[in-house]
Amino acid sequence: MITIEQINDERRGYFKATEGTIEAGRMTYVWAGSQKIIIDHTEVNPDFGGKGVGRLLLNEAVAFARKTQIKILPLCPYAKSVFDKDPEIADVLF
Repeated sequence: MITIEQINDERRGYFKATEGTIEAGRMTYVWAGSQKIIIDHTEVNPDFGGKGVGRLLLNEAVAFARKTQIKILPLCPYAKSVFDKDPEIADVLF
C-alpha cells in the first residue's frame, strides 16, 4: 500500500510516496508568498512506473491547496499536463 507524507517548511516542501520503506515518488514545491505554491518537479521511482504514483502525489497537493485555500502554479511538466487534462482540479490553479 502506498502512503503519502508531506514535508513542509516556510520556503519549500514536498510530497513523498512510499510503499513500506521504499520511496515510490516525490513531488517538490516552493512557496511563492503565503497563498501560492509552485510545483517544480515530480519524480517516480522506475519500479513504480505506470502505477499512478504521480497522480497520487498531485491529488495530495490539490487536497492540501483546497484545505489551506492556496493556489498552485504547476511549472513541472507532469503536473501541468495533468492540470491541462482534468478540469475538476482547475479550482486550485493560479
